Amino acid sequence: MPPPAIFITRLPKGKPMPLDDVLLQVKGLRKHFPIRKGILKRSAGAVKAVDGVDLTIRKGETIGLVGESGCGKSTLGRSILRLIEPTDGEILFRSQVLADEAGEAMIDVAQLRPAKMKRLRREMQIIFQDPYSSLDPRMNVGDIVGEPLRIQGTLNRSERHDRVMRLLDAVGLGPDHAKRFPHEFSGGQRQRIGIARALALNPRFIVADEPVSALDVSIQAQVVNLMQDLQAELGLTYLFVAHDLSVVRHISNRVAVMYLGRIVEIGDCEAIFSRPQHPYTEALLSAVPIPDPDSTRQRIRLRGDVPSPSSPPSGCPFHPRCAYATSLCREHVPHLRDAGRAQQASCHRIEELNLSGVS
Repeated sequence: MPPPAIFITRLPKGKPMPLDDVLLQVKGLRKHFPIRKGILKRSAGAVKAVDGVDLTIRKGETIGLVGESGCGKSTLGRSILRLIEPTDGEILFRSQVLADEAGEAMIDVAQLRPAKMKRLRREMQIIFQDPYSSLDPRMNVGDIVGEPLRIQGTLNRSERHDRVMRLLDAVGLGPDHAKRFPHEFSGGQRQRIGIARALALNPRFIVADEPVSALDVSIQAQVVNLMQDLQAELGLTYLFVAHDLSVVRHISNRVAVMYLGRIVEIGDCEAIFSRPQHPYTEALLSAVPIPDPDSTRQRIRLRGDVPSPSSPPSGCPFHPRCAYATSLCREHVPHLRDAGRAQQASCHRIEELNLSGVS
C-alpha cells in the first residue's frame, strides 16, 4: 500500500495559483497589551501593538509585511494565528477542515473554541524567525517534524515516519538527518527543518515571521528560493514578515507597510517600490541598498524616534517625523483610501506629493 500523500494540493511548477478567491480577511484587528501598575496591578493604559488593521489575502499570493522594529508586524501575524489572543476584530479564514457541505466555509478564527482551533491548525502554520530557539534541543529532527502529526493524531507511527522522510526530502535534507539534533545543523539547515515542520499538516496559509533575517545573505537566497518553489508546487499562501525590502520585493505579490500598529500603505509590489504614496514608505525605500558605487540617491533620515504605542500622537501617527506634515495631519487621522495603480495609502496629501521610489 503506497504511503499517504503529504500535501492537499499539487500544482505544476511555474503555474501560478489563481488569485481571485479570498483566503483570509482581517477586519478591525486590535491587540492591546495592558499596562499594570501598583501593588494591585491596576490597569494604567495599554500598548496598542496592533490598532485596527484591515487586510485581505487571496489564495496563492504572498503579502510582504514591512516596517520598523516595534511597529507590530510579528504581533499581527501571531494574532491572526491566535498564538496571541486578539483584543478585538474579525479574522475570517476560508477553511476546508471546518467546512460545511459546500466544501469551504469562512470561519471567524477569533471566535473558535479550543477543540476547533486545534483542528484549524492543520491549515494555518508559522515559520519562526530564529531557527535555533524555535527547535527543541532535546528532540531529534524526525521527532520535531513529526510532532504536529502526533499531536493531531491523524496517522499511525509508520505513516508518520514515511511522511517525515518525504518532508525532509522536500526541503533539501536527507533521511540520515532525521536522527540528528538541532545543534548539529547550520542556521540554514535549521530553518529548513522549521519549514518542514510547518508543512507537516498540509497547511494552506503560512505566516513567515522574518524567516531569513538570522541567516547569512547567501543562505537567505537559498531559503527564499525554497519557499517560492514550495509555494508554486503546493499552492501555499504566505504572509511574509521582513525588514529586508530587497527580499520582500523578490518574493511578494503585494506589500503592506505598517507603522505604529496600523497599515499605512498597501498595494502591488512593483507599484509601491516604483512610486510610493506614503512618506513613511518613501523613507523605507530610500534605505534600500543600490548595487552601484556611483549612485547618488538621497537617503531620507526620519527625525526623532518612533512614538510610544501606549500614547500615540494625535492625528496622523507619522506626522511628528514627517517632512510633509501640515496642520491637517496633526489634527485628523487619515484612513486608507485609493491612491491609484492598485495602491491604498493613509495620507492626507496623496494628490499633492510626488514621492520617490526605487527603479
